[in-house]
Amino acid sequence: MTSPFPIFAARDWLFALRTFAAGLLALYIAMWIDLPRPYWALTTVYITSQIFAGATRSKAIFRVGGTALGAVGAVALVPNFVNAPVLLTLVMALWIATCLYVSLLDRTPASYMPMLAGYTAAIIGFPVVDDPGTVFDTAVSRVEEITLGILCATLASSLVFPQSVRPVLVNRFNSWATDARAWIVGALGGEVDETQAHEDRVHLAAETIALDALAIPLSHESEAQSDTSRTLSLLRQHMLMYLPIVASLVDRITLLERVKAMPEPMRRVIDDTRRWIASGRHDADEIAALRRDIDAADPPLGKAPGGRELAVTTLAARLRDFVDLREDFRQLRDALENAAPAPERLEYRYTAQVREIRHRDYLTALLSAAGVFVTVVVICVIWIATAWPDGATAVMMAAVAFSFFSSLDDPAPQIMKFTNAGIIGVMGAAIYLFALLPRATNFEMLALALAPGLIACGLAMTQPKWALQGVSAAIFGASTIAIQDNYAGDFASFANGAFAIIAGMWIAAIVTLLMRSVEATFTARRLHRLNRRELAKAALSDRAQDSLELAALMLDRVGLIAMRITSLPPEETEWTVSLIGEVRVGMNLTELRRVEPRLPGVIHEAVLRVLRGVAAHFSTADENPPEKLKVDIDSALEMTAAYSNSADIHAALIGLYGLRRALFPDALPYHPPVSTAQPEMAA
Repeated sequence: MTSPFPIFAARDWLFALRTFAAGLLALYIAMWIDLPRPYWALTTVYITSQIFAGATRSKAIFRVGGTALGAVGAVALVPNFVNAPVLLTLVMALWIATCLYVSLLDRTPASYMPMLAGYTAAIIGFPVVDDPGTVFDTAVSRVEEITLGILCATLASSLVFPQSVRPVLVNRFNSWATDARAWIVGALGGEVDETQAHEDRVHLAAETIALDALAIPLSHESEAQSDTSRTLSLLRQHMLMYLPIVASLVDRITLLERVKAMPEPMRRVIDDTRRWIASGRHDADEIAALRRDIDAADPPLGKAPGGRELAVTTLAARLRDFVDLREDFRQLRDALENAAPAPERLEYRYTAQVREIRHRDYLTALLSAAGVFVTVVVICVIWIATAWPDGATAVMMAAVAFSFFSSLDDPAPQIMKFTNAGIIGVMGAAIYLFALLPRATNFEMLALALAPGLIACGLAMTQPKWALQGVSAAIFGASTIAIQDNYAGDFASFANGAFAIIAGMWIAAIVTLLMRSVEATFTARRLHRLNRRELAKAALSDRAQDSLELAALMLDRVGLIAMRITSLPPEETEWTVSLIGEVRVGMNLTELRRVEPRLPGVIHEAVLRVLRGVAAHFSTADENPPEKLKVDIDSALEMTAAYSNSADIHAALIGLYGLRRALFPDALPYHPPVSTAQPEMAA
């Protein structure tokens, strides 16, 4: 029978013991220099400590900044509004909500700073409303104790057997590369059906976005942080760009093979590319030869090119992109593994310009800000109306709980899990406070008494399944005990404080459930609508938007959708098949828009008609584009093909043909009119 309890590895014990030692050091120094609430330093160690050294440093830097900013907010607000409780409630709730809103718009480690600034103001400000003259001293001591805890946690993780995230991240990249290679080899060989190919693409997109959680700590381990951050950003964007590039490759290959129009030189190139990918080799001469073969298999477009020529030309272009992407990926991965700077010159150089683009979820941020505002106001009203002695504790814990989980689709279950773990921590604190600590007459005995509970919390923090419970029990246990330099055990005060903690988080969970919780299906659908809206806007935009810029934003959303796929009911996954195709639409759309102003009059009007049709389609909820749009695209292709093949005409042909294939993948191949078609252009 399998044990329900995990078997802890040596590194888990190391983390638990190291964190406990850092917590004791912070507590001892806080008592030694006579800080008023030394237990804040202890709890900070457990909030800040992470398995990997870089993760601890990342959290530490922004925690110090957020604490200082929150302290400034409390000092500015409380003395000025303390004589008007209702107004103070509103301005504090607005401060917390604004900070949370700003935090949720930023998906980098820096987002922790504004979030912390919000609820730190509540932690400092609300408990001193009865004595506002102490707010400055309280704020200063809070910053001192938090900073002390952060320093102890950071020193311990950096000096005592530090664990680097680099090997883990490199292994994850290698695993991603293995999965991608298997998908690409199978796709190029026609060995994967469309359903399986879609599942593989979704899996790769989700894995790419998930790597952010490991990439962030690494950027704080390296001596050259900017170099590491650049390498990671470029790797991430290259990984995402694989998806539309390979999807386009497979589309062209499938089309040409289906109509038996694949030129023999191009078939040999594809076979060579497939063998090169499967082998995993990176021989410079072999790659140079492959590039020459691609160029040789891609004859220049003549006048009035047909479907076959356009398919071969776009296939060759995507093959070049793929070879460039794969070579860059290898160099970037090697740079990451060897802690070296990223190459100055990349073959797929356009990606470097869009590596920082991320989706910003304004709706989630706004709903979360409104939710925390209402939570704070509701509890403050109860506090003021009932003269609740521990109302300050309830409101500040509600602000903390709401802020911690506000980025989730449905934060309520996690808030309740956090609360339940906090109850366990409070129960443990009761045992300590009234049974064990009265016997601790010096710091050594206090450390011995705290060891079992805090080490157990540290071990739980090493397991993903129990990490939330571990940190929650440590925080609430240490905070409820409220360790000072002398023992003070008052059961009534303890019980009231414990009830306020739990009640505040329960209210936060209820408000979250009513105002903020949504299903994964809702979020995934909304992200998809945003991508479609982005396409409609790009089709009509006067700005020459970069195709990679649009693709980067859309792919980021695709990754966010992919991470929710497993939570969607089976009937809600059918529409996800079009996700990568829409990214391809965006890339062709922006390239077409770029050259459209320079096209001759009649072609210009035909292309504008296509762009308006694309915008009209993506402005609706209809997944299937209208047949008229295909007719307009074919008409524009016919007009464009009749002109001499300048660079702009060539780009327009490629863009129009790419749009046709991305929007109508199951349509019959494009045929130019018989009067202009050449005999060999039957595809």
